[in-house]
Amino acid sequence: MAFTLHGIAVSRGIAIGRSHLLSSATAEVAHYLIQENAVEDEIARFNAAVGSVHEELATLKGELPADAPPELAAFLELHSLILSDHLLSAEPRRWIQERHYNAEWALTTQMEAVVAQFDAIEDEYMRERGNDVRQVVDRVLRALTGMYNTLPEHDETAAAEMLLVAHDIAPHDMLQFKDHRFAGFVTDLGGVTSHTAIVARSLGIPAVVGLQSARHLIKQDEWIIVDGDAGVVIVDPDPLVLEEYRVRQSELELDKKRLRRLRGMAAQTMDGTTVELHANIELPADVPAALDAGATGVGLFRTEFLFMNRETLPDEEEQFVAYRQVVEQMPHYPITIRTLDIGADKSFGSSLDAGHAVSINPALGLRAIRYCLAEPPLFLTQLRAILRASAFGKIKLLIPMLAHAHEIDQSLALIEQAKAQLRKRGQAFDDTIPVGGMIEIPAAVLAIGLFTKRLQFLSIGTNDLIQYALAIDRADNAVAHLYDPLHPAILQLLSLTIQAGARAGLPVSVCGEMAGEPKLTRLLLGLGLRQFSMHPSQLLMVKQEILRADLPSIEAIVKKMLKAQEPDKIREWVQQLVT
Repeated sequence: MAFTLHGIAVSRGIAIGRSHLLSSATAEVAHYLIQENAVEDEIARFNAAVGSVHEELATLKGELPADAPPELAAFLELHSLILSDHLLSAEPRRWIQERHYNAEWALTTQMEAVVAQFDAIEDEYMRERGNDVRQVVDRVLRALTGMYNTLPEHDETAAAEMLLVAHDIAPHDMLQFKDHRFAGFVTDLGGVTSHTAIVARSLGIPAVVGLQSARHLIKQDEWIIVDGDAGVVIVDPDPLVLEEYRVRQSELELDKKRLRRLRGMAAQTMDGTTVELHANIELPADVPAALDAGATGVGLFRTEFLFMNRETLPDEEEQFVAYRQVVEQMPHYPITIRTLDIGADKSFGSSLDAGHAVSINPALGLRAIRYCLAEPPLFLTQLRAILRASAFGKIKLLIPMLAHAHEIDQSLALIEQAKAQLRKRGQAFDDTIPVGGMIEIPAAVLAIGLFTKRLQFLSIGTNDLIQYALAIDRADNAVAHLYDPLHPAILQLLSLTIQAGARAGLPVSVCGEMAGEPKLTRLLLGLGLRQFSMHPSQLLMVKQEILRADLPSIEAIVKKMLKAQEPDKIREWVQQLVT
């Protein structure tokens, strides 16, 4: 009997084929107590498994093909770092020694404690790193139990129709399946910013994640349709539905080929208005994908990855090298580096947590610039590293989650202090480096004059702005349906910010998910936006919408939208914009 599952669309396209179920080692862990005289042998067994996985990850990284997406090498390195963290590599030994748990039980017990810390994090990207921990643990459990996933012997026809169904799929699992072409995958876990989703977009594989129970509901070798545009999985579809999706699949393949032709074209509307298309990146290894998509700069370089899964803070030199790598890969384009967006709610069991209690309400607690201003030595170290990298290219410095004038003033004062420290050392930097602020809090929009007087550019983080304006945590399934970028209040906040920037002569960009949604491209153009920043995989689709846009007619419709209060009317006008 046919049925439909709804999840999160993370990689566009349509895949049609037969399901191949992958097992989860974490879901099948044996729990038993060992004897006192077996403790040392059990610890040795655990150590051997950890060592084996370290070797596997190193081998996979060394065997990466030249045309592999750059994200894969970065994620393999990140998983190696997670595995090296004492919370996973050492703490399970304590459970074995003190509680006499078997190695598998000790490891999953520790994993649950670590993942719980990630689950409490407000920021979606950082919260998704809990899945990376699960993936690393799953790999160690496979080494302990000898339970490895295998795919059928390579068959050119069957492989093209194979769709993977799993509780979760790690990027390194995809590498192990490199000799078996598969058309797409679905998972119970994951979100838009999970590393598995990022790799899926890089490979151009349709994927739907966050399905909760797909692994248990879908049977081996069933026909399924993965609609990566709608976030839908259709199981055992009837012939008419199957034929309809095959037609859509062919149309999408033609669209992909047409999009590739747009890479070298300037992003201009039909009336000749130029629009800047930049990329959001998380790692230096993301730059090749951004360039390949035709990005003309980096609109958001998240720096949190440097601080994750470690017991010591990255020093100035380590940060400087990472920032310089990005600049040197894009020497003629602007690189916007956001300072550390982390907080006391993000407890990684490291020195980042020292002296700060976990906030009762993390979204409203000590995070982002508030955290950095509370930790001047940490902030100054990062500022010096960014400033030093600015000597090698066009860097712009972005401060997150600003709301108060004194936060801006204190940040600017610390930037000047960092400059003075570098001058004393005799180290080069761009003395005129532009400093901008993230507009993520409604109060920042309503007091936008504080920002335009003090800063050189603005960047709207629509994800947080919508959550704060509507009091919605979109990761909370109970209220996620209320997360609405087309709410009339959100449109007003966007319009106020963009127009204030224009009056002050300041560039304004959008780096949240709205910038990468083609259906909203013309709306943002009509609001006056001229700089978009998004995941590289979205860039060509957004460019296509820009090339087809006629600004005068769009602006007339958007003016009507801004006067509207009824959601149905707003959506009706949005539909007019995209047709």
